[in-house]
Amino acid sequence: MPETIFQPIRIAVLTISDTRTASDDRSGDALIQRLTDVGHLLATRSVVQDEIASIQARLRVWIADAEIDVILCVGGTGITGRDITPEALRPLFDKELPGFGELFRMLSYQKIGTAAMLSRALGGVSGGKLLFALPGSTNAVLQAWDEILVHQFDRRTRPGNLVALMPRLKEK
Repeated sequence: MPETIFQPIRIAVLTISDTRTASDDRSGDALIQRLTDVGHLLATRSVVQDEIASIQARLRVWIADAEIDVILCVGGTGITGRDITPEALRPLFDKELPGFGELFRMLSYQKIGTAAMLSRALGGVSGGKLLFALPGSTNAVLQAWDEILVHQFDRRTRPGNLVALMPRLKEK
């Protein structure tokens, strides 16, 4: 595919929350609006509670689904007792992308100062799928999308982007 052609990808959105439902998930709604506005496809969406087993069960199904390219998790990246998204995702990773969390916190620092250190946003590769954990606040979700992911999910982004690497993520 020529490098100058936009390639839509299929993105699943998983909101992780003890308090949100599909009807009041403002952060998930905002993320879905942004990703579809640029031409990507919403593969599926779900809300699960902050329970490692529930999160991992849903993710394993989606990782095995050939109709999903990327999984974006929203919520549970803080430091309180119920914030367990990183603990749920890390065991599933084949490779972690530490640069995503580092870049997210650097950009957050420019907006919220030292409170940026409270986020444990992270990314990785699992079963050939890209998997990211974003904070649950709408502002943080939009920052991750607008300042990082929208560019990395566009094969026209130079010098490098994740879409161009997707066909090679299952290489051994």
